[in-house]
Amino acid sequence: MVRWLRENVYASYVLLVLRLYLGYEWLSAGFEKLTGGFDATGFLMGAVKKATGDHPAVQGWWAGFLQGFAIPNAGLFNVLIPIGETLVGLGLILGCLTTAAVFFGMVMNFAFMFSGTTSTNPQMVLLSIFVIVAGFNAGKIGLDRWVIPYIRQWAANTFKKEGARA
Repeated sequence: MVRWLRENVYASYVLLVLRLYLGYEWLSAGFEKLTGGFDATGFLMGAVKKATGDHPAVQGWWAGFLQGFAIPNAGLFNVLIPIGETLVGLGLILGCLTTAAVFFGMVMNFAFMFSGTTSTNPQMVLLSIFVIVAGFNAGKIGLDRWVIPYIRQWAANTFKKEGARA
């Protein structure tokens, strides 16, 4: 299955459909936050409140992070979340830096789930696993077809020059 995802041309078409769906979900969520105003403070404070009881929806260690870092820096999160969601969506739709985009999307999905939100996050993580396992093949029908070889060539030339100087 992994080899098929990573190498098969038909898999790249299946991955394109997954990418477009995930990208649309991220882009629409991010765009809504960018244009409609967004304040994470209420969400963050609500997540901390879910860290009580015998079976809390939010674990104590995560609530500690939210209380000690996220809530005091809510202004930062008010900027990072909408921009991050929008960039992840664009990366997935365009197939540009696909592996990085899906990775950061998964990080956000897990952060939302750690905060006690279910919604579509588990479904998006599950679909994202296929995209991240596929690696380069997931973005082959997209800008990664040109971007990744360019980055590889640039990195090879850069490190070759650095090695010659040492």
